[in-house]
Amino acid sequence: MTESCLPDPQTPLYNHPLPQIEQWLLSQGCHQDSQDLHLWRIERPQWKAELWLDIEELSVVYIPVDSNQRDIQRTFKYSLSRQDIEDAVFSGP
Repeated sequence: MTESCLPDPQTPLYNHPLPQIEQWLLSQGCHQDSQDLHLWRIERPQWKAELWLDIEELSVVYIPVDSNQRDIQRTFKYSLSRQDIEDAVFSGP
């Protein structure tokens, strides 16, 4: 499945079937935890994060590369569009 199989980017995330959400996360460079299937991880040069597919929202914990900084946690309701969540989550903390 390619990203072109996904609904329009302005579609709320709650209108995406789970396999499409998983494909979207994979296309963003995320990796699913093999034991905890609702946990996804991503690493970028400046930051890394854990994403949790909760019941009503996507939770993100940014883990700083610099150990002197604190973790930053954000949550995004599934009622937001995929594009809005993508812009917010994958731009980093």
